[in-house]
Amino acid sequence: MRTPDQVRWDFVQDWLRKANSDIQATRILAEEDLDDYEVATFHAQQAAEKFIKAYLVRHQVEFSKTHEIKSLRNLLASTDQSLADELAEADELTPYAVEYRYPGDAGDVSRDDATEALRVAERVRTRILATLEDYLQAGRPNDPTEGSS
Repeated sequence: MRTPDQVRWDFVQDWLRKANSDIQATRILAEEDLDDYEVATFHAQQAAEKFIKAYLVRHQVEFSKTHEIKSLRNLLASTDQSLADELAEADELTPYAVEYRYPGDAGDVSRDDATEALRVAERVRTRILATLEDYLQAGRPNDPTEGSS
């Protein structure tokens, strides 16, 4: 049976793995010759969202199911206001989560938009991973009852 610390560690790892997959998808899609790059910007938004959620899980900050990055940053501010401020540009990715995913008035997304969205998502990744560095380097917590008689 996993300890609460191990559950949290595993959950953080799951969020980071999914976020990194979204970064990879964004990078691949931004290189393609597409008519509309909304799918690339969607994955960039997803990556930023998931990196922030990994941070929130690590710090045991509850969050609702939302794609609204500003709301997630507001929660992040409860543990690190300067980090929340540094990630403010990620708010611009929020419309890519829903508005551009469906037909309507949003219009097409350009390759330049996709490249910029990737840059922002990668910056979120860099900053979040830097703040989690000590936690991640320490590795998965051990069960204090393991090995005891």
